[in-house]
Amino acid sequence: MKDVTRSPVTGAFTLNSKSAESHQNEATVVESIALKTADAIASVLLTRIQAGEFSAGRLPAERALSEAFSTTRITLREALGKLEAQGMIYRELRRGWFIAPPRLIYNPLHHSHFHAMAMEQGRQAATEVIAAEQVAAHDSVATALRLASGSSVYCIRRLRRIDGRAVLYVEHYLNPRFFPGLLDEDLTRSLTDLYDQRYGIRYGGARFTILPGPLPEVAAPMLNVAPGSPGLLITRINRNQQKEVIDCDCEYWRYDALCVDVEA
Repeated sequence: MKDVTRSPVTGAFTLNSKSAESHQNEATVVESIALKTADAIASVLLTRIQAGEFSAGRLPAERALSEAFSTTRITLREALGKLEAQGMIYRELRRGWFIAPPRLIYNPLHHSHFHAMAMEQGRQAATEVIAAEQVAAHDSVATALRLASGSSVYCIRRLRRIDGRAVLYVEHYLNPRFFPGLLDEDLTRSLTDLYDQRYGIRYGGARFTILPGPLPEVAAPMLNVAPGSPGLLITRINRNQQKEVIDCDCEYWRYDALCVDVEA
């Protein structure tokens, strides 16, 4: 749109074409600024993710993305943080940003173990044993197992993966009275199956506590995140058929890997 001006000397009307050009330039600048905002960048990335553009399952490096959007690393990370909060992407230390797979559906009321739960949802599960030893129970574990503080218990620490991605670090504490010789078994397998097949013990009840919170230093590196990153802590105290407490689990999940779904 051109501005019309009138000469104070001649009274003639003239069109101001420079004004139109100025308006166009201003609009271009405004549009350019808008495209550099975190919300705009997040929107563009989301569209590209949903279109399957990143078929390798990971985003380009932050430097490449910053250059592509002509923005600062700070603004880019704000945009990535928005997508992470939506569960669309996740970050691993020193590895970069990845497209988030579907969350694993977890129903505490179902007495299904990790591998079976993953298989039922078309996922591939794997378990790595970090350590397995007999230790003195600290107060919280002793209370959970209804033992005296300092009592001897089995401690099994494991890292669990879904489709190759580390999603769960777990510490199992067992009352040795129910499971003699268990530390000599293959502990990469399901403990639920091992209890049943080796000791004839099945779960007869459980108590769950589910709390969001920061991942501690013992769990965070295992899950490829920084200590203090958001996580989900699930504590479970298990009983056998006779309602005796036999073990307790302390599960540390990546917050973006799990969906707790319960139908009562």
